[in-house]
Amino acid sequence: MEHLGKVGSWGELYVMLGTSSAALIGLLFVATSLHLKELVDKQVLRTRSRNLTLHLTAMLVQAAAILTPQPLLFLGIEIIVINLCGMYLPLSFVYKHFLGGRSRRKRGGFSIYMGAIYIFAYGLGLAGGAVLTQSLSWGLYLVTFSNAVFFVSVVLNAWKLMLGIRESE
Repeated sequence: MEHLGKVGSWGELYVMLGTSSAALIGLLFVATSLHLKELVDKQVLRTRSRNLTLHLTAMLVQAAAILTPQPLLFLGIEIIVINLCGMYLPLSFVYKHFLGGRSRRKRGGFSIYMGAIYIFAYGLGLAGGAVLTQSLSWGLYLVTFSNAVFFVSVVLNAWKLMLGIRESE
């Protein structure tokens, strides 16, 4: 049984990714609790903070799965399931706000570009999981790139969230 967490520096990388995503989840909770009234009053801020938390949680769960000793087949299946669950958020966003009949001005500050970035990142994770199910460890490069895209996107969106809170004060 090949355990990717022990091969090379993958373990160190995923300890860092898991720890940083857990820390960002905690910071997001602190930041949102400090501005709870603004979040209650503005749907876009509530939705954005919820989605950021869920994307970070997906990163954390993937890191835990990768660090768990298990065959590549099981790891690949877990990565696929995590990314399919995560893919629901951006796909439902695109459907509701762009295909579901809402006008462009009523989408509440949502960006089709960010939705496309998240769909791309989850797609990379799905592809990486599919490669891992074939017992090919190079699929972890795709999963890692997916997590890097998430990390950068979540940090940028968290910054937008904080700016949105500041603008409402």
